[in-house]
Amino acid sequence: MPEAPIAQHARSMTDDEGGMPEQQQTPPGLTSKMHPVPDHGESSWVGRGRLEGLKSLITGGDSGIGRAVAIAFAREGADVAINYLADEEEDAREVATWIEKAGRTAVLVEGDLRDEQTCRDVVARAATQLGGLNIVVNNAGYHWARGEKGLKGLTAEQLDRVVRTNLYATLWVSQAALEYLGRGDSIIITSSVQAYEPSVSMIDYAATKAALNNVAANLAQELGPEGIRVNAVAPGPIWTPLQPATKEPEAVASMGKDTPLGRIGQPAELAGAYVFLASPAEASYVTGTVVGVTGGQPVF
Repeated sequence: MPEAPIAQHARSMTDDEGGMPEQQQTPPGLTSKMHPVPDHGESSWVGRGRLEGLKSLITGGDSGIGRAVAIAFAREGADVAINYLADEEEDAREVATWIEKAGRTAVLVEGDLRDEQTCRDVVARAATQLGGLNIVVNNAGYHWARGEKGLKGLTAEQLDRVVRTNLYATLWVSQAALEYLGRGDSIIITSSVQAYEPSVSMIDYAATKAALNNVAANLAQELGPEGIRVNAVAPGPIWTPLQPATKEPEAVASMGKDTPLGRIGQPAELAGAYVFLASPAEASYVTGTVVGVTGGQPVF
């Protein structure tokens, strides 16, 4: 059987040893400055109407995994609101054009989710402009893996940013979304293989991702009686702006080489997991689970 187009493209983008060229940006990073530019499914994702008429909010939807999910959701028939940081305006506007090319409504909601009130405002603005809300993807995330590694290198400023972005924001956004979600709707959380195989350089990030797995399981129990499903996706090493923006250049070059598939993944290779979990028909009996898309690294 021939290899799928997304997988073919993903493999062709890596070097002979499965990594990426050494490069570095300042946080939060921009897609246009990456070499090569990631594959978000722009030329490969074909929708089949699995999310027709649904309203979705994707945090961190301007780039990386969030961008791939936004494109896939739009082509599956959903209207899409994306949240992003002010420095990511260029990326956000580009995503909006892809959503609109799919014939769906695109809503841009800027805001730093480290602030509780901003989280609530982002949800309210998205729901108001979309005319409702059916799917919430808590995807915004941050890590820092430069300088001294592990516990000795951990600073209060770094810890606060990681925990607020990854954990607090997920809780505040999900809580605010309950005002709009109903039976058949869903919340999806972006976890990480780091929850299962933590790297010394990302002690704080890995801890938040393990916590998010717990949050998904907990909310699935709480919201199940209301017909709201809650699941998570655990990516492995994926080629997004966060990597050159927060890692040393040599770490970028080696990402994914230690996976069984021997390469870094592309954002487009994650989109299918989110579409499946968001689909009220295909995943109607799926809640409280973590779907691993890791290139073979275990998530159990």
